[in-house]
Amino acid sequence: MSQYTMLPNISYTFPVDSILLLGPTGVGKSPLGDVIAQKGMFGRRCHHLDFGSELRDAVSREDRSAAYTHNELAFIHGVLERGLLLENEHFSLAAKIISLYLERVRFQERDMLILNGIPRHAGQARDITTIAAIRAVIVLDCSPDDVVHRIQNNVGGDRTERIDDNRELIEKKLSIFRERTKPLIELYTQRGCALYRISVPANMTPTDAYYTISSLAAADPPVTLVAEPPQR
Repeated sequence: MSQYTMLPNISYTFPVDSILLLGPTGVGKSPLGDVIAQKGMFGRRCHHLDFGSELRDAVSREDRSAAYTHNELAFIHGVLERGLLLENEHFSLAAKIISLYLERVRFQERDMLILNGIPRHAGQARDITTIAAIRAVIVLDCSPDDVVHRIQNNVGGDRTERIDDNRELIEKKLSIFRERTKPLIELYTQRGCALYRISVPANMTPTDAYYTISSLAAADPPVTLVAEPPQR
């Protein structure tokens, strides 16, 4: 991937400033990411990259699937059906998905990327450094019972017609999160990233989660992400 990308009226350099959303499946990362994209954070315009949604759209929407090869689409479909992770050797596909997303939303230099669903393990955390500079991590904690409640009741409003929400896949994804994704919290803490952590009960709405996170971030903002004051 080149170190500089330019499109009509768009320019940005890699790596782009990013915030990572971490939490188990069903906790409400996608709805929260959408709210952050609507309202912004740290005075910056935000774009929510829902990696799982990008994978689902790649195999279900003709306007998105045209960008991928037959083998890539077959692989993505298998990832969704079996609840797997993209491993290190497949990161070029992840990079392609992210690049296509940045082009589609017309990402610009002072914008901020909200990462949801990637990185999900240490290998991805290493590989993504050329694309995204993760400045802060938002951690959403939720008990397994509350996760099941949130999914069954679609509390976040994002579970309609999901092909990866059967009980077996939910339990598999919770296990993967505990074993491979949760250690990223310590990894990014050691790297000096700001950490904002909240407990998400069964019925917490995305908007409530946003304002709770915003209060924490306002009290301790990462300096690198705060927008410069407007010129007077």
